Formats: sequence, structure tokens, C-alpha cells
Amino acid sequence: MFGRKARLSAKLGNLGMSKKEIQASRFFVSGRVQGVGYRIFSQRAAQELGVTGYTRNRRDGRVEVFAMGTAEKLAQLRKELEKGPMMARVTEMNEEPATVDPQYLDEFSVEYTI
Repeated sequence: MFGRKARLSAKLGNLGMSKKEIQASRFFVSGRVQGVGYRIFSQRAAQELGVTGYTRNRRDGRVEVFAMGTAEKLAQLRKELEKGPMMARVTEMNEEPATVDPQYLDEFSVEYTI
């Protein structure tokens, strides 16, 4: 367990964050959000903000975004996600607190549909 905690601290340090600063949120975005470039849009927005995590389509038509960063960066990402790309139309967004997952501390990726 000590090794895992040390790796987490090292990864956070590389991102310029401490364990106390980093938070995780899960966003569920509804509307016209599949087939319009929403996942790539969310990946670019997250990368520009220095947020890590992933985005993926869900079979129910929503897009899920799991994001980790400071509270300020997550709030900025939420604003971008509410806008979406030009062809998207976001009708609803739900946000849930999530647990920081060291597996996704290195990058923001596009994942397979679940």
C-alpha cells in the first residue's frame, strides 16, 4: 500500500497538485451528445485545463465524463461541457462526486462505450 501512495503523490506532484487539492467528479451529459464530436470536444477541453480522466458514450445515449483536477479546474470543465461542440445540444448535466483513481492521473482519454 505504501508503494501505491508514493506513486499517487509522485503523479500529483508532476501535475502540480497535492493530494488535498485534487478532486474527482463524474458528469453525465444528456441531449444530442453522441455522434457530434462531444467526446473529442471534452477530451480537448480537459487537456487544455490540465484535467485528467476519461470520456465515453453510454448505451442510454448519454456521455459520461470522469474528471480529476482542482475544484476550480473541474468547475471550468463543467462550463465547457455544458456548452459542448457546435453540433451538440446539451439538455441536462448531472454531476456526482467520485473517488480519485490513480489509473487516470496521467492523461485524459476517450474510452469504449459501456
